[in-house]
Amino acid sequence: MDHSAHHTSTAYDHAAHQAHAGRGGHAHAGASWGTAAKATLHCLTGCAIGEILGMVIGTALLWGNVETMILAITLAFVFGYSFTLFAVRRAGLDFKSAVKVAVAADTVSIAVMELVDNGIIALTPGAMNAHLSDALFWTALLGGFAVAFVITTPVNKWMIGRGKGHAVVHAYH
Repeated sequence: MDHSAHHTSTAYDHAAHQAHAGRGGHAHAGASWGTAAKATLHCLTGCAIGEILGMVIGTALLWGNVETMILAITLAFVFGYSFTLFAVRRAGLDFKSAVKVAVAADTVSIAVMELVDNGIIALTPGAMNAHLSDALFWTALLGGFAVAFVITTPVNKWMIGRGKGHAVVHAYH
């Protein structure tokens, strides 16, 4: 009997396992700190671009603190989601499915990051009233990103270890 038509290669089995895991059907016990840090850095990059852009726009337009923070947080989510959205679209997902994957992968990570980062900015004396040309503006913003990275990485590790968060994207890499 000829078994050459059967697909039993390790690569095939691994891909099937990853696709299954990406749908949340299987936990990723033992998610590494490196994987969590990469997921967090990916998320932080999109958040930082959006948040800095929002802060710059709001400050340049002389908006109040509340309006500027709302714009910055909104753009942080938009840019954070867009990084994942474009990556999974390149992998062949249709737009609607790609949006679902991006939202599932990034929402908790972005939310924790934004909560921590904006909390640091809000609690830093004078930072909310600092201008783009002030060192305090940039120190508070970048310090908030650093603290957010440290706090969000374990959150992402925990979620990836349970097949959630950035684990849903791994099926498309």
